[in-house]
Amino acid sequence: MNDDRNTIWSLVEKHHQRLLTEWLACQQRDLRLPDSDRKADTAGLARRFLEEFRRGTASAQFDDIQAAEWQPMRELLEDLSRDRALQGFSPNETAVFVFSLKEPLFALLRREFGADADRLASETWIASRLIDELGLYTMECFAKTREEVINRQQQELLELSTPVVTLWDGILALPLIGTLDSERTQIVMESLLQRIVTSGAEIAIIDITGVPTVDTLVAQHLIKTISAARLMGADCILSGIRPQIAQTIVHLGLELNVVSKATMADALALALRRTGKVITERKQPANPEA
Repeated sequence: MNDDRNTIWSLVEKHHQRLLTEWLACQQRDLRLPDSDRKADTAGLARRFLEEFRRGTASAQFDDIQAAEWQPMRELLEDLSRDRALQGFSPNETAVFVFSLKEPLFALLRREFGADADRLASETWIASRLIDELGLYTMECFAKTREEVINRQQQELLELSTPVVTLWDGILALPLIGTLDSERTQIVMESLLQRIVTSGAEIAIIDITGVPTVDTLVAQHLIKTISAARLMGADCILSGIRPQIAQTIVHLGLELNVVSKATMADALALALRRTGKVITERKQPANPEA
């Protein structure tokens, strides 16, 4: 083991408690940790970080944190980033946890090599590059977790925005709101087909009152959904065709090949007739007590 290359390890080993105390003080100053729980959590993570930092630097492998010696540290940073992203920590709070180690570590280096400018510059450069790599890895993991959370939330919103409701026995309604794209069409199709299977519905009303525009792409998505529903044995009725949308469909020369109605009420009335159901108005007796 080359002692020159393990100066950082030697300092961490010799001044572990002092480094930890000063590091936590830097985080408290920069982050202003508001409660005792977060302070205790940060202190616990700092102790684990310094322990893995000591083990990693003991190998004198400072240039590549992807080396096997740094695997426990990478796993720690992955867990830290994931937990903080899920708990709503900001990128700045997450980054400061790692980068704030520079200040107390550089102070130790100055106390150790203050009289040797060349050695001080060399060791500071090594320490700075190492902490930068660890900090950047932390931010990559944080960003990846945030992206996964955003994608999951978008998926959940898409599912919530495409409810399939039962209007009557054997009649389903799929009210669409917003723009249809390929991803959303797939979710719409899966939701509708699943409900057709579970309910045995004969008719599905697809209401596009909330769809702002219908172009060639949107029409193709609607055709796919209608065709899939027919293959499952359910006929479709398209409702919510506004005058502007009707003109657009005609100008584009699109063939939806489906019965359409202006309103959901009209579509429901047609669906009831097709299924042999009749709604009658019950008149109130002239004398309520009769």
